[in-house]
Order: sequence, then structure tokens, then C-alpha cells
Amino acid sequence: MRLGYFTMPMHPAHRPSAQTLQEDREAIILADQLGFYDAFVGEHLTEKSENVTNSFIFLATLIHATKTIKLATGTSNLSHTHPTLVAAHAAMFDHLAEGRFIFGISPGALSSDAEALGMLEEDRNKIFAEAIDVILAIWERDAPYDIDLPNNRFKVTTQKTSVAEIERGVMYKPFQQPRPEIVGTVVAPFSKGVIAMGERDFHPLSANFLLSKWLPSHWTNYAEGKKRAGLAANVADWRVARTIFVADDEKVAQQYGRRDANSPYRYYWNMLLRKMMISKRHIIFKTSEQQDDRELTDDYMVDRLVLCGTVNSVVDQILKLREEIGDFGELVYAGMDWVDSTLARRSMELMATEVMPRVNRAISP
Repeated sequence: MRLGYFTMPMHPAHRPSAQTLQEDREAIILADQLGFYDAFVGEHLTEKSENVTNSFIFLATLIHATKTIKLATGTSNLSHTHPTLVAAHAAMFDHLAEGRFIFGISPGALSSDAEALGMLEEDRNKIFAEAIDVILAIWERDAPYDIDLPNNRFKVTTQKTSVAEIERGVMYKPFQQPRPEIVGTVVAPFSKGVIAMGERDFHPLSANFLLSKWLPSHWTNYAEGKKRAGLAANVADWRVARTIFVADDEKVAQQYGRRDANSPYRYYWNMLLRKMMISKRHIIFKTSEQQDDRELTDDYMVDRLVLCGTVNSVVDQILKLREEIGDFGELVYAGMDWVDSTLARRSMELMATEVMPRVNRAISP
């Protein structure tokens, strides 16, 4: 099982952006040094606690500061930008990173982003589906382009202005052929979008937001999509993100990971709960649709959604998770604000050097 990293990121809004951006860079540089396989970075335009507005720009600062870790948009919000721009930027990034790139995609879930862009009433899921079709068409075809897909708002052509002798009208193809790995983050239980991922050979990343009971529905739907495409689903392609804190001492683990009023984990889940309740998507935290909203307290959230403890305890919790949801290819460690940078670094170190080796020994045939 691989070990990955995912960060939204999310920081208290009073912290200086220059400081938190550098902290987020340091976390991924550390992940690279510790042998994490990949690092996904989210993006939002209008959420002050989430400080990355463009994951390509942020990740570009890490290409030469890291050596082996794959740098992943987590996600590129395809409803926000014309697909010609995304195709060009993603392909160029792939060349700059010499293939250490994973193309994470989504429609863009933040309603205030959509309002700021003047598209609050638009069907962002439909725009997303149309955009990825055009991006792939650009990468698959040669100039001069004349991309006019059925029922697709985006028409891409360079027919009138192409000059073959000087290669005008030609766009980048990715460094990786035929294309980079494409990953979609899955938040909703029983998501139908995961079926489409399977059909198109995109790979799912189950978000750390959901109770573990909802995760098997992602694999079931992904496998159904692969079946429709005449292919067998491979568990190596399924990433599962969890919120994890590992410490040398159990009391420290519980305090920093769950109980302390200044715990970054407590802050993270308090913010997520409030955000999801505003958008009426908090079913992902419930054991059933009928569960009373008043039961969703801070303690409820951290007790069910944070794996924390000493090395042995966290190993046991991960193995229990695997027994519950089945096999998967990558455990994705969710990044938090570094309230205590020593504890945050130590957690990542223990995760990479102690927890994952023990997990992999336990699950190896």
C-alpha cells in the first residue's frame, strides 16, 4: 500500500498567508524526503481559511524543491476556466515536472467561487463533463484543431489561423503519454460520478470527509464503471484519504489530535462541519440520513474521523479500516495546520517510517 498526502489546505484565517503558504510547502518537501508517493493540493478562490487559489502555481514552486514525489492538483476546478487554458497549463506543468504530475480534477464545489465568477446558476457538473472531454480531445488530436463535440458548449479551433511552417496554432501535448494519471476526488456516498471514472479509466480518491461506512460504495461504483468498459477494476487505483495523527505518547496523541481546544484537527473538523451544513451536504458525517443534526458535535467529528494514537494504535486502526472497506492501493494522509510544527513533522515521520511499513508487513501475502 502506498502512502500519499492531501491538503486543502486549511488554516485559521488570522494567520498570514505568506506564512501558511510556506508551511504548506515545507509539509510537501518533508513528505518527499520521507518517501510519500504523491501530494495533492486543493484550490479555492473565495475561502480565506483555504489559502491556495491555484494549485498549478503553488505546485510549480515545489518542482525543484522535491525529488521523487508526484505533484498533484487536488483539484483543478474545471468549471472555472476554459478547457483550452487548463489543457495548455496542465501539459506544460507535466513537462516542467518531467512526468511527476497527477491531474486531479473536479467541478469546483464552492458556491462563493461560482458567484464571484458570475456562474452561480450554472450547472457546474455539466460544465466539468464538457471541459474534460475537450481537454482530452486537445491532447489526443493534432493541429489544426477543429473540436466541436456533440452537446458541448466549448468549441476549440485554430483552423483559420494555423501556420504549419512555423507551427502556429499548435498546443502542448503532455510529457506523459498518452496522458497523465487523472484522479477525481469523491465526496458523496454512492457517487454516480465514480461510475463514470471507471468507464474512462480515471482513478478515485475517496475524501477524508466521509465516515468510513460510506467508502465501500465508492469501490462498488468504480468497479461497475470498469465493468461497463469491459475492464477489471484494480484496487491499486483506489486512494482512500484519512485524517491521521501519530505521536510517541498516547496522551499527546489524544490531546493534539482530538481534545485540546487549540488542536488543528478539532479546528479542521469544526470548520468542515460548518461548511458542509451551510451547503446541506453534512450527510457524509452521519450514520444515517435520519440522524439528528444536533448529534454532530466537535467531539463526535474528531472521535469518528481522526485516526490518532501511538504507532501501534494507528496501525491497528488502519488495519481495522481495511477490514471494513476492503483492499485499496493508497492511504492518503490529510495535512493540517501546523499549530505545533514539531508534533506535525513527527507525525508525518512516524507515519512514513513506522506505521506504513508495519501495515504493509501485516497485509503482505
